[in-house]
Amino acid sequence: MSATNSDIVPKIGLKENWYQFTLLVIVNAFVGAMIGLERSILPQIAEKEFSLAVKTAILSFIVVFGFTKAFTNYFAGLWSDQLGRKKVLVVGWLFAIPVPFLLMWAPNWTWILVANFFLGISQGLTWSTTVIMKIDLVGSKHRGLAMGFNEFAGYLAVALSALLTGYIASNYGLRPEPFYLGVVYVVVGLSMSLLMIKETKGHVDYEIASKSKSASDFEKPLTQKEIFYRTTLKDKNLSSVTQAGFVNNLNDGMAWGLFPILYAVHGMNLEMIGWLAAIYPATWGLCQLWTGHLSDSIGRKSLIVWGMWVQSIGIVITMTSIEFVGFALGGIFLGIGTAMVYPTLLAAIGDVAHPSWRASSVGVYRFWRDSGYAIGAIISGIVADFFGITTSIGLVAVITFFSGVLVLARMKETLQGKVKL
Repeated sequence: MSATNSDIVPKIGLKENWYQFTLLVIVNAFVGAMIGLERSILPQIAEKEFSLAVKTAILSFIVVFGFTKAFTNYFAGLWSDQLGRKKVLVVGWLFAIPVPFLLMWAPNWTWILVANFFLGISQGLTWSTTVIMKIDLVGSKHRGLAMGFNEFAGYLAVALSALLTGYIASNYGLRPEPFYLGVVYVVVGLSMSLLMIKETKGHVDYEIASKSKSASDFEKPLTQKEIFYRTTLKDKNLSSVTQAGFVNNLNDGMAWGLFPILYAVHGMNLEMIGWLAAIYPATWGLCQLWTGHLSDSIGRKSLIVWGMWVQSIGIVITMTSIEFVGFALGGIFLGIGTAMVYPTLLAAIGDVAHPSWRASSVGVYRFWRDSGYAIGAIISGIVADFFGITTSIGLVAVITFFSGVLVLARMKETLQGKVKL
C-alpha cells in the first residue's frame, strides 16, 4: 500500500521532473517564436505597406499587445490557481491560431492591431503558465536556474524567429511568406500542450501541504485584492521587483518599436535589421542560462541592480551609434543586462510569495511588467514624434538607470542566507 501511495506523491526538484521540465522549455520556445514573427519587420510593414509615418501610430501594435498581455497575465495566474495550469496553457494556444493568418492577409492596420490583441491574450496565458509550471516542478533550490532555462528558450526563439523573418522578407517580400512560420509554431505548440504536457497543480498542492505550520504569516489565506496590493506596493521586495519588471519591458517596448526604425534611418537593409533585431534577444536568451543559475548562488538583488544599469548603457550605445557594429554592441549590452534581470525577478517573486498564492502573485507581477510594453511604446512614440527618436531613446535610458537605483535603495536580498548589496 505504501509503495502505491509513494508512486502518486508528486516529487519536487529539477532532476526528478527533468522530462516534463524539458517539454515545457520546448513549448516556451514556440511561445517566444510567435513574438519573433513581428520583431524585425512589423515597423517596416507599417511604413511601407500602410504608409504610417507617425511613430505613435506605428507603435500602436505594441500598445495593444502590451495591455492585452498584461491583463491576461493577471488572470492567467488566478485561473492557474483555480482551474489548473494545463487548461490555461491549451486555451492560450487556441488564441494564437488566427495570428499568423491575420498578419499575412490584413487589408489595413486595424487588422494588424486585432492580430496583436489575439497575440497578447495567447502570450499572457501560455508564457505565464509555463513559468508557473516550472516553478511548481523544481522547488526553491533551483528556482533561478529554472527561470533561466525558461527565459533562455523563449527569447532565443524570439531571436531566431526575428532573424528568419528578416531573411525571408529580404528575399521574398514583407508578406505573406515570413508569417508562414507562425502556422508551424501554432501547430507544434498546441499539439505538445495537448498531448505531452501534464498538469502540475498537484506539485504545488503537495508543497503547500508539506510546509511547516509554524511558518510566517505568508501562509494565511489572502484575497486577490490583498495579493495585488502586496505585490504592487505593500511588500518592499515584491514591489521593487514589480517596478523593475515594468521598466525592463518599458525599454523593451521602445526597442521593439523604435530600434528597427533607427536602424533603417542609418541605412540598414531588411537583412541587417533582421540580424540586429536578433542579436539583442539572442544575447538575452543565451546569457540567462548563466544568470538564472548565478542568482541561486550570489542572490537576486545585485543582479537586478546591475542588470538595469547595464541595460541603460546598452540603450545609450545604440542611441549614439550610426553603424552596424555600434548597433550590435548596444544590443549585446542590452541583452546582457536584461538577462541579468529577467529570470532573477521571477525567482525573487518565488522566494517571497507563499505557494498558496504564488501563481497569483506572478500574475500580478507579469500584469505590471507587460504593461511596460504598452507604456514604453506610448511614451517613446509621443516623445519621438515631438522631439525625435534620439531624445525618446535617451529618456528611456534614464528611466532604466533610476529603476536600478530604486531597487538598490528599497529592496532587501530575497535569497535566504545572501546579503549582497
